[in-house]
Amino acid sequence: MPKYVIERELPGAGKLSAQELSAISQKSCGVLREMGPQIQWVHSYVTPDKLYCVYIAPDVEAVREHARRGGFPADRIEQVATIIDPTTAEG
Repeated sequence: MPKYVIERELPGAGKLSAQELSAISQKSCGVLREMGPQIQWVHSYVTPDKLYCVYIAPDVEAVREHARRGGFPADRIEQVATIIDPTTAEG
């Protein structure tokens, strides 16, 4: 199944409290439960003004639907073509 990276503009994201991040996570998980197992949240990176979220989903429309239902921004959605890491250099 395809993997996606979602860029979410969220000014002040890096200053969110643990409680606020927990509430966002709970909302996301609730929407995912409603949508079923075909869409999965892998993890997110919190930066000063954005969230970068990694999802596994059947298509970009499922990612958009999750954002719509949850009230989350999804400013940019990119399908992952491949994954590399330091072991890729070992060829």
